[in-house]
Amino acid sequence: MTTTTRTDGGIDDPNDGGPGGPPPGGSGGGRSGDEPPDGGDEGLSREEADELIQEIERRRSLRGVAAVAVAVIGIAFSVFQLFLAARSYTFTVWLPTVEVAGISIAPWQVSLQLLQANAIHVAFALVLTFLLFPVSTGDGLFARNLGRVVPAASRRLGERSPVTRALEGVRAGVRWALLDPDRERVTPVDLAFVAVAFLSAFYFMTEFSEIQNMRVFGVDSGRPVTEVYAFLQPLLGGVPFISEYSYAMLLGVAGVLLVLEGTRRTLGLPLMIIVATFIVYARWGYLISSGTPFIGLLAIPELTWPDIVQNLWYNTENGVFGIPVTVSVSFIYIFILFGSFLEMSGAGQWFIDLAYALTGGRKGGPAKASILASGFMGTISGSSIANTVTTGAFTIPLMKRSGYSPEFSGAVESSASSGGQILPPVMGAAAFLMVQYTATPFADIIIIATIPAIVFFFGVWVMVHLKAVQEGIGGVSGEDTVGLWNHLKRGWFYLVPIGLLLYYLIVERLSVSRSAWFTLVALVGLIALVSAYSEETRLRLLAVFAAIVGVEFASHALAGVNVGGLLAGSGGAGLPPREAAAALLAGIEWYAMLAGALTLLSKPDLDASLLDLNPSVRDTAETIGDRTGRDLGDSQPFKLGAFVVTSMEQGARTAVPVVVAVAAAGIIPGVISVSGLGPNLTSLLLALSGGSIVVMLLVTAVSSIILGMGMPTTVTYIILISMLATPLVEFGIPLLAAHLFILYFGVIADITPPVAVAAYAASGVAKSDPFETGVKAFSLSLNKAIVPFAFVLAPGIVLLREKANAADLPLRERYRVIGFEDLAELSYSVPEILVPVVGVFLGVIALGATVIGTLYARVGRVARGAFALSSLLLMAPGLLSESVFDVLGLVGVTVSVDALLLDLTLRGAGLALFALLALRNRRKADLEGNEGAGTSAEPDPTEVASGADSA
Repeated sequence: MTTTTRTDGGIDDPNDGGPGGPPPGGSGGGRSGDEPPDGGDEGLSREEADELIQEIERRRSLRGVAAVAVAVIGIAFSVFQLFLAARSYTFTVWLPTVEVAGISIAPWQVSLQLLQANAIHVAFALVLTFLLFPVSTGDGLFARNLGRVVPAASRRLGERSPVTRALEGVRAGVRWALLDPDRERVTPVDLAFVAVAFLSAFYFMTEFSEIQNMRVFGVDSGRPVTEVYAFLQPLLGGVPFISEYSYAMLLGVAGVLLVLEGTRRTLGLPLMIIVATFIVYARWGYLISSGTPFIGLLAIPELTWPDIVQNLWYNTENGVFGIPVTVSVSFIYIFILFGSFLEMSGAGQWFIDLAYALTGGRKGGPAKASILASGFMGTISGSSIANTVTTGAFTIPLMKRSGYSPEFSGAVESSASSGGQILPPVMGAAAFLMVQYTATPFADIIIIATIPAIVFFFGVWVMVHLKAVQEGIGGVSGEDTVGLWNHLKRGWFYLVPIGLLLYYLIVERLSVSRSAWFTLVALVGLIALVSAYSEETRLRLLAVFAAIVGVEFASHALAGVNVGGLLAGSGGAGLPPREAAAALLAGIEWYAMLAGALTLLSKPDLDASLLDLNPSVRDTAETIGDRTGRDLGDSQPFKLGAFVVTSMEQGARTAVPVVVAVAAAGIIPGVISVSGLGPNLTSLLLALSGGSIVVMLLVTAVSSIILGMGMPTTVTYIILISMLATPLVEFGIPLLAAHLFILYFGVIADITPPVAVAAYAASGVAKSDPFETGVKAFSLSLNKAIVPFAFVLAPGIVLLREKANAADLPLRERYRVIGFEDLAELSYSVPEILVPVVGVFLGVIALGATVIGTLYARVGRVARGAFALSSLLLMAPGLLSESVFDVLGLVGVTVSVDALLLDLTLRGAGLALFALLALRNRRKADLEGNEGAGTSAEPDPTEVASGADSA
């Protein structure tokens, strides 16, 4: 494919013309992925998409030794996490038992404590942060002012002045040590930070007994650095500062500062300032007078720096290595790695093509396909920016060519991509934090999150359909799509890992980490089989697989162990056939992996007919081949190995900002915990809300959006649940509903102007106005802002029910996830589940008519206002009624009504209003059609009021 690429790394002007972006169909059928579709809108190439992501995330583009170092460290990070997922905190690093020069090398038994594992996890992330993200590119306040010093001195003192020359030397030294304007080199300061991060992890590994003693005697009880490393005594022994403080204290301070610096680099200065402010507050918050109205509730006891450092750095209950990092170690990283393996296997493009095969030919098909594709990928990627750019590179050009405006096209893509974080089964990273903070099984989190997520995507679907009706936009041509059946035959195996994941989580009820581990191993085994399959090798592959299974079954049946155990001499009594088969089945994915690898080794030049690996894998294989002087690009065994290592490296790169984010965000609940601020903060918020649940919900929503602008959803979630979850529960809101409420508004921040990072990324692909793209994205996601109010006031929408003995239980434990017996109880399920759920689905249709201004025909201003009212009554009538009661309460009027009856009455009124408006709009469309002056596209008479396309 011919692609226009600007040498300055920017985006081509939309008026330049040129070939369009790659269409779907690259994995088989339809138009080839290398052939540009007809049309004038140019999409982004993969290289340009990568550059756009790096520009938004401010990552370096490293080459040479630095790139190799990042790859090695990233792979080591992933290997470490795979060991933890497979064996928990006690595992064996396999090494051959040999003796070299009197030194014995043997398998290494590793047994980690939680604090040690968390410290290594964060250290890996910090090291990669300092290698991947520059300390400064020269566009900051400090760098700009530094650049003005020398010219100013030159003007006043002359160029030959010693002062001017000294300042020139200082400037040159600072630039050499700090600046990386092209984001292409690792600076000396980065290497120094890497060394400190390594020393921190090394101290946790080698001096853990001292750390345990510090929990009793304090961080000052540790030894100074000259005692820990005796060789430093001659150099540093006489330095007062070094001998005054313990090495643990120095490392703790340095570690917290490194986390703050890593936060600044990866997530921006605002979050670093917020976290640093909490640390300052922990030290000097005692200066706040407890007698000051309202603000006095923020007064805390006096804490010393050693107290703060010990609680923030040497603690797994809170602080840097607290619950958020524990969740990252146990759950988040392994799922990021799973998503990386799935993406590198070629699943991303296959899911995009699947979306087009399902919906591409329908009215507004490109936009509907974008919703499906972004939902598919967003749920496993967890990054709205990366999902927007990678998926949008294919979907946005087709949306533009079909008739959608560039702003609307970017808005659809960014809105759907941000919604991926609320779509089960994976839901990005925040869902795993919710598991830990609420002590709820992940399967239950999936259950409660499903209906709201479906409502959101349905709402966006309705809006793009109504926009297509309004603008007369059809589907994509048949040559730009693939046949559904042929596409499924070519890539059905991509659906297997997701199905296995759901099976392990929901049916087997395994832990999240074990489920992800088993699914990841199964995915690699499946890819190995598929890569070795062709018409030529299928019999050979089957024979090799059968031989491996047969030998393993015989080993279990005769000796009770696998072949490896038998060769090691650990065999014993054989197992009955049924138990031998069960033991064999437990390791079937490993046998599949081995069979695929052996078959490939016997036919290395095989062309895999089904598998189309991600281009990054092919690039890695070709790059290594070029450097080694060998043609490895066509070697299928080597490409399989490249797939594994590339997936591990990319997984580490993706995880770095997430790990730094949770480490930094953990400081805030750590400060709240150690200072005892929590109860006072709850009292303050309850007092400020005046006892109004509506005010409390609005404060939470606005805080989530403001705090979440430009920040990862995980950070927003951690900070806000620490401060706002308890006050919400105090109002009687179910704990899980309160957490989900905060999560939803944290996600909305990604597409809320003026920051709207996902919308900004989409505008780079769509070549549209960023602010207008953000406004349209927020409008398309408006139902995501209303649905949370709906389910906190009507918990049946998220399938939560109050327990029978709720009055005797703590507030956090009064609700449970419903079961089948609850659904069978019609007196409960119909009014409290069925009616609210149907109401929110109808409500998003009314909301679509309000936002787009079209249902069957154009909707006038008055009608749009009426549709908005019907939408509110259908989705969240409690929001309206509670607001009215609050107003009446202000004038001293108390109203007592049956809450359920009032809810049903208001929803009924909303339904009647919606039906009346829809009927009138349909008649208007019929009249306009009869008069030959209808809208730009006459609605299909088979379409229902929902706007769902039946084509």
